[in-house]
Amino acid sequence: MFFADSVFVGVDPTSSHKSYTFAALDKGLNLVALADGELDDVAAFLGGQQSVVVAVNAPAGVNRGLVREKLKKAMLTPHQIRAAEYRLAEHELRERGIAVTGTPAKEALSPGWMQSGFALYRKLNKLGFRKYPAENAPHQILETHPHACFCVLAGDVPLPKLSLEGKLQRQLLLYERGVRISDPMEFFEEITRYRVMKGAWALELLYLPEQLDALVAAYTAWLASNKPDHTSFVGDQKEGIIILPEASLKEKY
Repeated sequence: MFFADSVFVGVDPTSSHKSYTFAALDKGLNLVALADGELDDVAAFLGGQQSVVVAVNAPAGVNRGLVREKLKKAMLTPHQIRAAEYRLAEHELRERGIAVTGTPAKEALSPGWMQSGFALYRKLNKLGFRKYPAENAPHQILETHPHACFCVLAGDVPLPKLSLEGKLQRQLLLYERGVRISDPMEFFEEITRYRVMKGAWALELLYLPEQLDALVAAYTAWLASNKPDHTSFVGDQKEGIIILPEASLKEKY
Protein backbone atom coordinates (compact mmCIF):
# COMPACT_ATOMS: atom_id res chain seq x y z
CA MET A 1 0.00 0.00 0.00
CA PHE A 2 1.55 3.26 -1.14
CA PHE A 3 0.65 6.77 0.05
CA ALA A 4 1.73 9.88 -1.86
CA ASP A 5 1.99 12.03 1.27
CA SER A 6 3.99 11.50 4.45
CA VAL A 7 2.88 8.71 6.74
CA PHE A 8 3.76 8.07 10.36
CA VAL A 9 4.07 4.46 11.37
CA GLY A 10 4.33 2.63 14.65
CA VAL A 11 5.67 -0.93 14.72
CA ASP A 12 5.22 -3.31 17.63
CA PRO A 13 7.26 -6.55 17.54
CA THR A 14 5.30 -8.35 20.27
CA SER A 15 2.22 -9.41 18.28
CA SER A 16 0.69 -12.77 19.19
CA HIS A 17 -0.46 -13.23 15.58
CA LYS A 18 2.55 -12.32 13.45
CA SER A 19 6.06 -11.10 14.16
CA TYR A 20 4.99 -7.46 13.94
CA THR A 21 1.90 -5.28 14.24
CA PHE A 22 2.04 -1.92 12.49
CA ALA A 23 -0.22 1.13 12.35
CA ALA A 24 0.05 4.07 9.96
CA LEU A 25 -1.37 7.58 10.34
CA ASP A 26 -1.46 10.34 7.75
CA LYS A 27 -0.70 13.99 8.46
CA GLY A 28 -4.31 14.55 9.59
CA LEU A 29 -3.98 11.70 12.14
CA ASN A 30 -6.32 9.51 10.11
CA LEU A 31 -5.71 5.79 10.49
CA VAL A 32 -4.69 4.58 7.02
CA ALA A 33 -3.29 1.13 7.83
CA LEU A 34 -3.44 -1.35 10.70
CA ALA A 35 -2.08 -4.82 10.06
CA ASP A 36 0.12 -7.71 11.14
CA GLY A 37 3.02 -9.06 9.14
CA GLU A 38 6.42 -10.66 9.02
CA LEU A 39 9.68 -8.74 8.64
CA ASP A 40 9.59 -8.61 4.84
CA ASP A 41 5.95 -7.46 4.87
CA VAL A 42 6.70 -4.55 7.18
CA ALA A 43 9.89 -3.60 5.35
CA ALA A 44 8.07 -3.63 2.00
CA PHE A 45 5.32 -1.38 3.35
CA LEU A 46 7.75 1.08 4.92
CA GLY A 47 10.29 1.07 2.11
CA GLY A 48 7.55 1.64 -0.43
CA GLN A 49 6.47 4.96 1.07
CA GLN A 50 7.54 8.23 -0.50
CA SER A 51 8.02 9.79 2.93
CA VAL A 52 7.72 7.99 6.26
CA VAL A 53 8.76 8.34 9.90
CA VAL A 54 8.58 5.06 11.78
CA ALA A 55 8.67 4.57 15.55
CA VAL A 56 9.64 1.12 16.81
CA ASN A 57 8.58 -0.33 20.16
CA ALA A 58 11.92 -2.02 20.74
CA PRO A 59 15.49 -1.07 21.68
CA ALA A 60 17.62 0.33 18.89
CA GLY A 61 20.79 -1.15 20.38
CA VAL A 62 22.19 -3.32 23.15
CA ASN A 63 23.24 -2.27 26.63
CA ARG A 64 26.66 -0.59 26.44
CA GLY A 65 27.16 -0.24 30.17
CA LEU A 66 26.49 3.48 30.64
CA VAL A 67 24.43 2.90 33.79
CA ARG A 68 27.01 0.46 35.17
CA GLU A 69 29.76 3.05 34.73
CA LYS A 70 27.59 5.70 36.33
CA LEU A 71 26.96 3.51 39.37
CA LYS A 72 30.60 2.56 39.70
CA LYS A 73 31.48 6.22 40.01
CA ALA A 74 28.85 6.51 42.74
CA MET A 75 30.81 3.94 44.80
CA LEU A 76 27.90 1.49 45.09
CA THR A 77 28.31 -2.12 46.10
CA PRO A 78 28.95 -4.81 43.44
CA HIS A 79 25.47 -6.21 44.15
CA GLN A 80 23.86 -2.84 43.42
CA ILE A 81 25.91 -2.48 40.27
CA ARG A 82 24.98 -5.99 39.04
CA ALA A 83 21.30 -5.14 39.58
CA ALA A 84 21.48 -2.24 37.13
CA GLU A 85 21.33 -4.18 33.87
CA TYR A 86 19.52 -1.44 32.00
CA ARG A 87 20.38 0.99 29.29
CA LEU A 88 20.49 4.60 30.45
CA ALA A 89 17.09 5.35 28.85
CA GLU A 90 15.51 2.38 30.64
CA HIS A 91 17.16 3.33 33.92
CA GLU A 92 15.82 6.88 33.66
CA LEU A 93 12.29 5.59 33.03
CA ARG A 94 12.46 3.20 35.99
CA GLU A 95 13.66 6.06 38.18
CA ARG A 96 10.41 7.82 37.26
CA GLY A 97 8.31 4.81 38.24
CA ILE A 98 7.81 3.47 34.70
CA ALA A 99 8.51 -0.26 34.65
CA VAL A 100 10.40 -1.33 31.52
CA THR A 101 12.42 -4.39 30.56
CA GLY A 102 16.18 -4.06 30.60
CA THR A 103 18.19 -4.66 27.43
CA PRO A 104 21.08 -7.17 27.72
CA ALA A 105 24.61 -6.43 26.57
CA LYS A 106 24.39 -9.12 23.86
CA GLU A 107 21.66 -9.50 21.29
CA ALA A 108 21.70 -13.28 21.66
CA LEU A 109 20.66 -12.92 25.32
CA SER A 110 17.69 -10.71 24.46
CA PRO A 111 14.08 -11.96 24.47
CA GLY A 112 12.48 -12.80 21.13
CA TRP A 113 10.61 -9.53 20.74
CA MET A 114 13.82 -7.53 21.17
CA GLN A 115 15.58 -9.67 18.59
CA SER A 116 12.69 -9.01 16.20
CA GLY A 117 13.20 -5.30 16.85
CA PHE A 118 16.94 -5.53 16.14
CA ALA A 119 16.17 -7.37 12.89
CA LEU A 120 13.80 -4.60 11.81
CA TYR A 121 16.33 -1.86 12.54
CA ARG A 122 18.97 -3.71 10.49
CA LYS A 123 16.55 -4.22 7.61
CA LEU A 124 15.52 -0.57 7.53
CA ASN A 125 19.12 0.63 7.79
CA LYS A 126 19.89 -1.36 4.64
CA LEU A 127 16.93 0.32 2.96
CA GLY A 128 18.44 3.73 3.71
CA PHE A 129 16.40 4.76 6.74
CA ARG A 130 18.18 7.36 8.87
CA LYS A 131 17.99 7.92 12.59
CA TYR A 132 15.56 10.67 13.60
CA PRO A 133 16.05 13.63 13.46
CA ALA A 134 17.72 13.66 10.05
CA GLU A 135 17.35 16.80 7.96
CA ASN A 136 15.88 16.30 4.47
CA ALA A 137 15.69 12.53 4.92
CA PRO A 138 12.39 11.10 3.57
CA HIS A 139 12.76 7.85 5.52
CA GLN A 140 13.48 8.14 9.24
CA ILE A 141 13.34 5.81 12.22
CA LEU A 142 13.16 6.36 15.97
CA GLU A 143 12.77 4.32 19.14
CA THR A 144 9.89 4.62 21.57
CA HIS A 145 8.27 2.53 24.30
CA PRO A 146 4.49 1.91 24.38
CA HIS A 147 4.05 1.53 28.14
CA ALA A 148 6.11 4.67 28.77
CA CYS A 149 4.09 6.52 26.11
CA PHE A 150 0.79 5.67 27.77
CA CYS A 151 2.22 6.60 31.17
CA VAL A 152 3.12 10.11 30.01
CA LEU A 153 -0.18 10.54 28.14
CA ALA A 154 -2.17 9.48 31.21
CA GLY A 155 0.08 11.25 33.69
CA ASP A 156 0.08 8.03 35.68
CA VAL A 157 0.66 4.30 35.26
CA PRO A 158 -2.27 3.04 33.14
CA LEU A 159 -4.44 0.05 33.95
CA PRO A 160 -3.19 -3.39 32.79
CA LYS A 161 -3.04 -3.51 28.99
CA LEU A 162 -4.78 -6.88 28.69
CA SER A 163 -7.77 -5.84 30.78
CA LEU A 164 -10.97 -4.41 29.31
CA GLU A 165 -10.47 -1.25 31.37
CA GLY A 166 -6.87 -0.94 30.20
CA LYS A 167 -7.83 -1.20 26.53
CA LEU A 168 -10.60 1.36 26.97
CA GLN A 169 -8.23 3.73 28.75
CA ARG A 170 -5.51 3.50 26.11
CA GLN A 171 -7.91 3.88 23.21
CA LEU A 172 -9.52 6.91 24.86
CA LEU A 173 -6.13 8.52 25.52
CA LEU A 174 -5.32 8.29 21.80
CA TYR A 175 -8.79 9.39 20.71
CA GLU A 176 -8.66 12.45 22.96
CA ARG A 177 -5.29 13.39 21.44
CA GLY A 178 -6.93 13.62 18.03
CA VAL A 179 -6.01 10.24 16.58
CA ARG A 180 -8.91 9.41 14.28
CA ILE A 181 -9.76 5.95 15.54
CA SER A 182 -13.00 4.45 16.84
CA ASP A 183 -14.44 6.30 19.83
CA PRO A 184 -14.17 3.78 22.69
CA MET A 185 -17.15 5.35 24.44
CA GLU A 186 -19.36 3.75 21.78
CA PHE A 187 -18.61 0.47 23.52
CA PHE A 188 -20.83 1.53 26.41
CA GLU A 189 -23.69 2.38 24.05
CA GLU A 190 -23.76 -1.29 23.06
CA ILE A 191 -24.17 -2.55 26.63
CA THR A 192 -27.75 -3.78 27.11
CA ARG A 193 -29.32 -6.22 29.56
CA TYR A 194 -29.69 -8.76 26.78
CA ARG A 195 -26.06 -8.53 25.64
CA VAL A 196 -24.76 -8.74 29.20
CA MET A 197 -26.87 -11.84 29.93
CA LYS A 198 -25.69 -13.47 26.70
CA GLY A 199 -22.08 -12.43 27.25
CA ALA A 200 -22.14 -10.72 23.86
CA TRP A 201 -19.84 -7.78 24.55
CA ALA A 202 -19.10 -5.49 21.60
CA LEU A 203 -15.36 -6.14 21.78
CA GLU A 204 -14.98 -5.48 18.06
CA LEU A 205 -15.19 -1.77 18.94
CA LEU A 206 -11.92 -2.00 20.86
CA TYR A 207 -8.43 -2.48 19.52
CA LEU A 208 -6.14 -5.30 20.62
CA PRO A 209 -3.30 -4.46 23.05
CA GLU A 210 -0.60 -4.83 20.38
CA GLN A 211 -2.64 -2.62 18.02
CA LEU A 212 -2.89 0.07 20.68
CA ASP A 213 0.86 -0.17 21.24
CA ALA A 214 1.46 0.26 17.51
CA LEU A 215 -0.98 3.19 17.41
CA VAL A 216 0.70 5.07 20.25
CA ALA A 217 4.05 4.57 18.51
CA ALA A 218 2.58 5.95 15.27
CA TYR A 219 1.23 8.95 17.18
CA THR A 220 4.68 9.51 18.68
CA ALA A 221 6.22 9.44 15.19
CA TRP A 222 3.60 11.97 14.02
CA LEU A 223 4.26 14.24 17.01
CA ALA A 224 8.05 14.03 16.59
CA SER A 225 7.67 15.12 12.97
CA ASN A 226 4.96 17.76 13.27
CA LYS A 227 5.27 19.08 16.82
CA PRO A 228 8.75 18.13 18.06
CA ASP A 229 8.53 20.62 20.93
CA HIS A 230 5.65 18.50 22.29
CA THR A 231 7.94 15.50 22.74
CA SER A 232 10.68 14.60 25.19
CA PHE A 233 13.36 11.95 25.33
CA VAL A 234 15.46 9.91 27.72
CA GLY A 235 18.73 8.11 27.19
CA ASP A 236 21.99 8.68 25.35
CA GLN A 237 22.87 8.46 21.65
CA LYS A 238 25.53 5.83 22.45
CA GLU A 239 22.88 3.34 23.59
CA GLY A 240 19.64 4.69 22.21
CA ILE A 241 17.20 7.54 22.74
CA ILE A 242 13.58 6.78 23.66
CA ILE A 243 11.21 9.48 22.40
CA LEU A 244 7.95 10.08 24.27
CA PRO A 245 4.77 12.01 23.31
CA GLU A 246 4.83 14.69 26.01
CA ALA A 247 6.77 17.94 26.28
CA SER A 248 7.92 17.36 29.85
CA LEU A 249 8.12 14.35 32.12
CA LYS A 250 6.96 14.02 35.70
CA GLU A 251 9.41 13.03 38.39
CA LYS A 252 7.22 10.06 39.33
CA TYR A 253 4.41 8.17 37.65
